[in-house]
Amino acid sequence: MRALRVRRETAGDVDAIRDVHRTAFGGAGAVEATLVDALRADPGWLPHLSLVAERDGDLIGHVVATRAWIADVPAIGLAPIGVLPAEQGAGVGSALVYALLGAAQARDETVVGLLGEPGYYARFGFVAAAELAVAPPDPAWGRYFQVLALTGRPPAGGFRYAAPFDEL
Repeated sequence: MRALRVRRETAGDVDAIRDVHRTAFGGAGAVEATLVDALRADPGWLPHLSLVAERDGDLIGHVVATRAWIADVPAIGLAPIGVLPAEQGAGVGSALVYALLGAAQARDETVVGLLGEPGYYARFGFVAAAELAVAPPDPAWGRYFQVLALTGRPPAGGFRYAAPFDEL
């Protein structure tokens, strides 16, 4: 198996990141690609939490977390994450999430929120946000909105993503 490398995004990765999201999500991937561009221009952008995965010098995956809030307490929102279809199911997404969570914890982030499949994200320790009294931005998300407390228990309250998510 070829070696996988996870590293921070660089300026030279921007076009390849767009291509990853467009390809990973098919025709709908333009939304994720546009979202990442909007997040880069937002005050909530955290460059140390935009990570890429590459094999043999080819960029094959991307994940980003940006500043979010629970009530008035800083948090981070993980989204989007994309992996090229040919690389899906090979651990690339997991490697990106684990690397992002490690980087977030190293920077003393306290809680991560995301919208995703509970069966997938439970392996990283995410639980339904309601279990920790965190309300999703949209109540219809129910158990699909999840949080991971990196240190202690997160505050109770409503979760807010960075502003570009409001444009979706």
